[in-house]
Amino acid sequence: MATGLKLMKAIRVFEFGGPEVLKLQSDVAVPTPKDHQVLIKVHACGVNPVETYIRSGTYRKKPHLPYTPGSDVAGVIEAVGDNVSFKKGDRVFTTNTISGGYAEYALAADHTVYPLPEKLDFKQGAAIGIPYFTAYRALLHSARVKAGESVLVHGASGGVGLAACQIARAYGLEVLGTAGTEEGQNIVLQNGAHKVFNHRERNYIDKIKKSVGEKGIDVIIEMLANVNLNNDLKLLSQGGRVIVVGSRGPIEISPRDTMTMESSIIGVSLYSSTKGEFRQYAAALQAGMEIGWLKPVIGSQYSLEKVAQAHENIIHSSGATGKMILLLE
Repeated sequence: MATGLKLMKAIRVFEFGGPEVLKLQSDVAVPTPKDHQVLIKVHACGVNPVETYIRSGTYRKKPHLPYTPGSDVAGVIEAVGDNVSFKKGDRVFTTNTISGGYAEYALAADHTVYPLPEKLDFKQGAAIGIPYFTAYRALLHSARVKAGESVLVHGASGGVGLAACQIARAYGLEVLGTAGTEEGQNIVLQNGAHKVFNHRERNYIDKIKKSVGEKGIDVIIEMLANVNLNNDLKLLSQGGRVIVVGSRGPIEISPRDTMTMESSIIGVSLYSSTKGEFRQYAAALQAGMEIGWLKPVIGSQYSLEKVAQAHENIIHSSGATGKMILLLE
């Protein structure tokens, strides 16, 4: 159903598979917003690991084919449906879209759309959605962190990791991070971590243990549980918890490691959040933007034409620093 806006470029996926199934089409109809919907002219869209799992067909929820990937859009309201408080021209970012974000225009439900403050550009706006809302849910909802506790962000230099460091620091935690490159380590220190460790060093776990002493770490935010979970359990304090944000396969652990410290392993899934929880997270993050501690770090940038390369790199390139985005300006 085309509007007066005619056709647009968008990435379409007609079959599940590798990055090559991402097809750039230039004749996709621009959708029309209905009740409680807005149409956004997309300036930038975040690329998230989950989008590669969905594309490959291995994710538990499969979209109907064909579909356009992408949920974290930043741009300007182009048109609005009925019963919407936004107006044409408003700068916004989203945590979800209806029609997909890897496109020149994206349709979104108004409750998934938030004002983007002037002090953040569209690239930064596209880096907020999944990373910051996931990090906030992991720390405040799942781990129930309290000021004064210690948190280790395992894999801290990517989008979710840096968001977790900024949030944890703002909420009064002692923040430790790991990264695999010198550049990554520096960025982690610049974004809220008190200490950083190189997870490529053979004995880095010993260095963390030495740093935290007998007490151990209260909370570990884990991006790669299939590699790190076994070590994580040995680092925890009494009643400590590992929050699993990412995992790319199975791992063998000894359940006994959870018994001595009465520790917990808790999985986090952003889209299990209720509408009310999303509103709560948005209010806290909006405050972070106003005060200035929420400052997304932008990593590699790709055009729509290079989206297959982006999907390849987000999974296989080592030592990610900052948030990967697609630029549509």
